[in-house]
Amino acid sequence: MIQIVASNFVVILLLLIIVNNGCSNKKSVNPNETSLISWNSVNDFVYQLQNIDLVAIGNTKFDLVIIDYSRDGTEEGRFTYEEINALKKSPGGPKLVLSYMSIGEAENYRWYWNNSWDADNDGNPDPGAPSWLGPENPEWPGNYKVKYWEKDWQSIIFQYLDKIIEVGFDGVYLDIIDAYEYWGPGGESGLNRETAEQEMVDFVKSIAKYARVNRGKKNFGVFVQNGERLASHLDYVQTVDGIGREDVWYNDNTPNPPSLVNSVTSYLDIFKKAGKLVLVIDYVTEPTLIDDFYSKAKEKGYIPYATVRSLDKLTINPGHEPD
Repeated sequence: MIQIVASNFVVILLLLIIVNNGCSNKKSVNPNETSLISWNSVNDFVYQLQNIDLVAIGNTKFDLVIIDYSRDGTEEGRFTYEEINALKKSPGGPKLVLSYMSIGEAENYRWYWNNSWDADNDGNPDPGAPSWLGPENPEWPGNYKVKYWEKDWQSIIFQYLDKIIEVGFDGVYLDIIDAYEYWGPGGESGLNRETAEQEMVDFVKSIAKYARVNRGKKNFGVFVQNGERLASHLDYVQTVDGIGREDVWYNDNTPNPPSLVNSVTSYLDIFKKAGKLVLVIDYVTEPTLIDDFYSKAKEKGYIPYATVRSLDKLTINPGHEPD
């Protein structure tokens, strides 16, 4: 009798070990996983894309963190689920974490890039390159314009989004939204594509739908950087959780003309009135200008962050520390 009981116990123990080993080899993401902080409770944020130190960021009290999904932009440097989860529950307090993702330009250091697309590095796609690939952005070497409305490029972005979701990011921070200006009427491309603006609106909406519906991440955040004139599309404003805008009051340490500031803020106010977060990033470095920037932004109900344009350091501005 004792031998039978012992044998049964051994069998059950072996089964438990097998089940546990099977579970440990596969990290599943709970699509209904809720964050410890809500979007509407965010009142400060940090934005850093290079030299990312998750521990240092985790020790700060910032509510919202915008980082790249990789330490160095490569697949090998990609952050793990455990690292992102630890950041969200870090010692400095709970955080929402967004992954930067460019949807209007292709970057030649990303996992999807093929060196044969521009083998001679002259900034122009070589024969055989994808039809969606455009010329290199002269201001940002290694970044190439893309015809974002083409299905093959959008397919890459959805694969990229899968990677971001799988490691537990709370949302995405979409860049080069204003690519529609490059391809649209009067744009530098010369293509004069009449539908370019609407196609960017549709693309952002499809990204949100893919994450929230197809992947079941109903609270997945979708933020857009720049391209604030798309506020004229009500469905676009309703889709996103917020907008980030660079260089609102200052271009580096030079004040912007009042006419430009008024134009930009008139569109940002549309997002604000719709209950969306408005993040403003000015690359000011002089203390008095930083103070002025924070004061003006908060007066408008925006959330400010002053840092360096290279986005390669964790900046905490004296007198404007996160709380």
